[in-house]
Amino acid sequence: MGETIFVGGGGEAYGVPQTLLLKYGNRHGLIAGATGTGKTVTLQILAEGFSAEGVPVFMADVKGDLSGLGAAGSPSQKLHDSFMKRAATIGLDLQYRSFPVTFWDMFGEKGHPIRATVAEMGPLLLSRLLELTEPQEGVLNVAFRLADEEELPLLDLKDLQALLAFVAEHASEISGRFGLVSPTSVGAIQRRLLVLENQGAAQMFGEPALDLADLMRCDANGAGMINILAAEKLMNAPRLYATFLLWLLSELFENLPEVGDPDKPKLVFFFDEAHLLFTDAPKALVAKVEQVARLIRSKGVGVYFITQNPADVPEMILGQLGNRVQHALRAFTAKDQKDLKLASETYRPNPRFAIEDTIRDVGTGEAVTSFLEAKGIPGVAERTLVRPPSSQLGPIDPALRAQLIAASPMGTKYNTGVDRDSAYERLRARAEHAAKEAEAAEAPSAQPKEDSREFRNARRYDGSRTEAAPKKTTSSRSDSIGEAFAKSFARSLGSKSGQAVIRGVLGSLFRSR
Repeated sequence: MGETIFVGGGGEAYGVPQTLLLKYGNRHGLIAGATGTGKTVTLQILAEGFSAEGVPVFMADVKGDLSGLGAAGSPSQKLHDSFMKRAATIGLDLQYRSFPVTFWDMFGEKGHPIRATVAEMGPLLLSRLLELTEPQEGVLNVAFRLADEEELPLLDLKDLQALLAFVAEHASEISGRFGLVSPTSVGAIQRRLLVLENQGAAQMFGEPALDLADLMRCDANGAGMINILAAEKLMNAPRLYATFLLWLLSELFENLPEVGDPDKPKLVFFFDEAHLLFTDAPKALVAKVEQVARLIRSKGVGVYFITQNPADVPEMILGQLGNRVQHALRAFTAKDQKDLKLASETYRPNPRFAIEDTIRDVGTGEAVTSFLEAKGIPGVAERTLVRPPSSQLGPIDPALRAQLIAASPMGTKYNTGVDRDSAYERLRARAEHAAKEAEAAEAPSAQPKEDSREFRNARRYDGSRTEAAPKKTTSSRSDSIGEAFAKSFARSLGSKSGQAVIRGVLGSLFRSR
């Protein structure tokens, strides 16, 4: 175990070791450069260095290349001769070896499922994920508040969907407590959830949720576990990718204890395609990322942003990144030239070369590097030939990947999902209970109505519906009709005697029929 991570050779003839001090590994970093300039290899050799020193690593594999960390490099690989030549140039005794890896996959296809609960994600990140407007975000906050007060656990998407349906149904009552809740806004959120579900994000939410301790393991030999998130498919939904990684970073910040300045990081987090995190991000979200970047180092976590251009990272966050590896930037446009100039100005000058020119001219596998020195002082910029990796360059064979996944102890914990009692089940139970109560309340009132109708139809009424009334005869029907007609006609005449006469006549008439 050492105190540094060897990154490459700099100085004259690349003979001066360029190293990252392990004690400053939690001071964050930046790996930048145009496509095809060697960022992935730099990411790979840094992960190897941290793992070899007993520091766990988490990284997203957006192209599938980083799975090679799980297999040793080989003399039969096509770049072996080139690697050995480079190793000799920078004074490295290159030994091929593999590193302990755990594969994760939000979709459960190329690794163990990795999940979060809706409650853990929270309304701020969900609003970012769903691209909600400010009023819609307010409604989502009300829904989360209601879930807390009503003891409705939000674990998966169907819990949130059930809660939103409940909010829409009781919008007027809820508006009286929390302010206006528009059914239109609720409907918009429900439609955005449907889009998210169609992208496969339903598998991201649920239990068992990820235990952060499972990312911070070492193997039996003391090497830090390299956790690789399969992100080739996830990158089809870039907002989902960025939001998930930001959630994970936030969870580390909120749950890990303060450790001050440890001798080495407790975890190093590599955030590839970092520009996705800040594209169209609201101010509240950028402020949250800035807060995490500024304070999470005291939790022993180092964060390394990987992007094509340093300008992709806001200045307030860029200023927190002390360890830098800048691969080539191409200046084809006026904007590119401006970005190149700004990038060069963030380095401590080196009198031997012009940093701006060097950043433009370095070849593949080269970079301008600057690592923190004693007392956290930024190092002088140096043109560096990056070391070759000890593990396999490029993806591993699918059969080997499947073998590593099967051998991982994480499978028994995460491969099978759990659907416990939560908001969906509790709201459904409430609805069923209310329906039964309503049915029971209607039953007693329905019986008197039926009995009254039967009584009006001249059926015998004694509290029972089993005995029918005697069949009516023609004479009884005739008598009743005659009585009614006689009374009506007599009233029209206004004579009591006339009423008696007419009653008698009509009664005889109907009886004779």
